[in-house]
Amino acid sequence: MDVVAFQDQGSVHHCHGCGAANEKGLRLKSYWDGDEAIAHWQAQAYHCGGTQENLNGGIIASLIDCHSLNLAIAHAYRAEGRAIGSAPRIGYVTANLNITYLKPTPLRETIELRARIRQPDGRKAWVDCTLSAAGMVRATGTVLGVRVQWS
Repeated sequence: MDVVAFQDQGSVHHCHGCGAANEKGLRLKSYWDGDEAIAHWQAQAYHCGGTQENLNGGIIASLIDCHSLNLAIAHAYRAEGRAIGSAPRIGYVTANLNITYLKPTPLRETIELRARIRQPDGRKAWVDCTLSAAGMVRATGTVLGVRVQWS
């Protein structure tokens, strides 16, 4: 596993879910683990949803979305043999996000996200992601990202 997160290499700066420069955001950090991306994240009490014991579903969707698009960005840089964040910058935006909630996600457990590119196709990347806590998959997501050129 890489020791520097994609986000800390300049993949994304200000995003609420994963922007390294967003002090009020979730500050998700994604890393290579072979051909997959992995992230671990710990919720705070104010991330609760419905009850104080469970993580909010919107936070779950944000984590899956951000982790998946950061993988798409890192994958594109890797395919071009360039360092993440190097000019010209590569970005991906969400074209479609599908989340399946399987079980409540306990708020106090460390969240693990795993994502893999299912199908790259030109400017598009389909990414599959799982969100687990306490050793169980709690939600899955499929994200369609579309590549954009950042300035």
